[in-house]
Amino acid sequence: MELSDVVATAMFTGVVLYGLFGGADFGSGFWDLTAGGARRGGRLRVLIDHSIGPVWEANHVWLIYILVFLWTAYPTVFAAITTTLFIPLSLALLGIVLRGANFAFRKYSATMSQARLFGALFAGASLIAPFFLGTVAGAIASGRVPAEGYGDQLTSWLNPTSLLGGLLAVGTSAFLAGVFLTADAARSGDPALAAYLRPRVLTVSALTGAIAIAAIVPIRHDAPTLGAGLLGRAFPLIVVSAAAGVLTLVLVYRRRYRPARIAAVVAVAAIVIGWAVAQTPWILVDQMLIAEAAGARATLQALLIVVALAAVTVVPALVYLFWLTQTDAWVRDETIHRGPGEQSGDPARSPAPQGRSD
Repeated sequence: MELSDVVATAMFTGVVLYGLFGGADFGSGFWDLTAGGARRGGRLRVLIDHSIGPVWEANHVWLIYILVFLWTAYPTVFAAITTTLFIPLSLALLGIVLRGANFAFRKYSATMSQARLFGALFAGASLIAPFFLGTVAGAIASGRVPAEGYGDQLTSWLNPTSLLGGLLAVGTSAFLAGVFLTADAARSGDPALAAYLRPRVLTVSALTGAIAIAAIVPIRHDAPTLGAGLLGRAFPLIVVSAAAGVLTLVLVYRRRYRPARIAAVVAVAAIVIGWAVAQTPWILVDQMLIAEAAGARATLQALLIVVALAAVTVVPALVYLFWLTQTDAWVRDETIHRGPGEQSGDPARSPAPQGRSD
């Protein structure tokens, strides 16, 4: 394997991790948006706050990692992407900023009306960001980013492959978040909330899987190089993704939420890796090969040294952070549980916990 391929693999590892952790983070906005009013959706929103609150900023480490790799190892590609896809990249960045700001503002709202406004902005921005990031991926994979940059500002991302990429990014994010939130609800001792989420997660999962399978047909016509790769060398990964998706549905249906999380991760990771395999050896499909775009050998070697150092310093800290969120006492917080004297039943009709803005 060439050095440029090793660096590209290291960079794309960040894409996979951002798709998983950032995707589950973004997907929580879908469940926040569809939770209902303050009384109906209060408990679910508290669960969302508890689940993503400790990690939502850490998840964007992978986005920074990807961007630094791209502009350092493949500067011409970075220039081509940013000059061609300035609009969707700006909208994705706007979504990320609005999402983070309003997630914080909602917690400290002085009135219910403010909490509703900030909550709606948080939820909406959580859908905007993955959608436009998905359109960027679709533009690159469909060969609409010229090597010299400054491609068409609109048709480069307003096309079938890009729009399907955006839709799938939102769908897979909601799928991951739904499975994780259902598992968190069960683990925190609130089976009623888990039961409330379960049929909704099954519906979202089935719809996302159906869209992913149906998308192959228009992609084959709109992006023939990518389509040929998906049905060629990447096809085993597509099969793995489909099998893991079906397994996730079965496990959620049987209330086996813990292993369902693993199956969901495999389903999404396999489809993202399959996209990379399908477009290899192109970094800009039909425009520029990975080997052609790579920077100086000394630069690539330095980047790999940085990756090794990060693996020793940053990754263990992130692993420890995620381990804490899955094991410490906050999962037993009584704000998630029923209050004294509250009867079990439909969690959607339970009052929102006291002392919270939502």
